[in-house]
Amino acid sequence: WVPEPSRFAREQEGVVEDGIHWIEGDANKLMIQAPFQWIDLDPFGSPVGFLDAAIQAISRVGVLEVTATDTAALCGSAKTSAARRYGAVGITDSYMHDDATRILLGTIARIAAMHDKSIHPILSLFDGHHVRVSVLLKRSKEEASDWRESIGYRIRSNPYHFSKQAEGEFSGPMWTGPIFDANIAGRMTAEKAISLCSGKDEDLPEDWDDIDIEHSKREIERTVRHISESAELLSQDHLLIAVDELGIAAGIGQIPSMKKIKSGLEDAGFKMARCHMPEAMFATNADWQTILEVARSAK
Repeated sequence: WVPEPSRFAREQEGVVEDGIHWIEGDANKLMIQAPFQWIDLDPFGSPVGFLDAAIQAISRVGVLEVTATDTAALCGSAKTSAARRYGAVGITDSYMHDDATRILLGTIARIAAMHDKSIHPILSLFDGHHVRVSVLLKRSKEEASDWRESIGYRIRSNPYHFSKQAEGEFSGPMWTGPIFDANIAGRMTAEKAISLCSGKDEDLPEDWDDIDIEHSKREIERTVRHISESAELLSQDHLLIAVDELGIAAGIGQIPSMKKIKSGLEDAGFKMARCHMPEAMFATNADWQTILEVARSAK
């Protein structure tokens, strides 16, 4: 038999234009044919069918970015799809978008461990109608063997928290570790994001006017601000609090503003930051009792 040639030595298919190598074909086959340091998966619907090949194709250390648009499955409204694709259970409530992000991360971590690789989340977001995660993949049998240490369930009892065991009302299994890398996410600036993401005039929709363009820029600024401000907390253990549910838990009629809650928690020696979520939510390193006391005393 003839040994298979090295992926590094194999002649590549496709056409190179303006420094971009364009190849049309089966993505799984193409990813396996050559080593990569950076892969961005953005399929239609679920990325599950491409994760195994993408993770194998990443070199010893590399970045994998994944977009998932099957949010009905990840958020828990399509329960059979969630069980079939991700082996998870979701609940449609204020925490479903964070759950969706963590269920996808947990799936990536599990498949990576099968190939002796560990994941380190860089940036993980639910934005619009899709989930977007970026992780650093590293080949390490020792670290890959510990992947279950960051897998668990979100328990629906105040405060909503993670547990290794499923009990009561729960969602998961999912990634329970950090979802940001503060050294990277915390350095994001609105100016840089706008220069990279706003696009050229010729790239904008023809029916956009100045109001649409300005609105797009404000959305970018808001997103980046929330990412950079929450980066430190989302890179460590924290409590994620849904503001709309805090009033019920604290037994108060009117929910204080985010600004007042932030001021109260910081006065008590804790950190707090609003998160980039469709719902009004914040992350904090404060304990549950302190959060309730601040909510009750905020004026």
